[in-house]
Amino acid sequence: MAVSYKKLWKLLIDKDMKKKDLCAKAGISPASVTKMGRNGHVTTEILLKICTALDCGVEDIMEIVSDENAGDLK
Repeated sequence: MAVSYKKLWKLLIDKDMKKKDLCAKAGISPASVTKMGRNGHVTTEILLKICTALDCGVEDIMEIVSDENAGDLK
């Protein structure tokens, strides 16, 4: 299983926000956003900060996908 943050990037577009805006509003580092851009693992604390900043649930910013579909994420 793999993690996909495609929902987060779509949500940022809908809210007319850039990744640097997310960093500032959520109080997270650009390195965390970079990890998420590569569908890497971040802590639940980072996810909570993002959800709080964007007023959404974790299901609105990420999803778990099967390994077969993980290649399509990059």
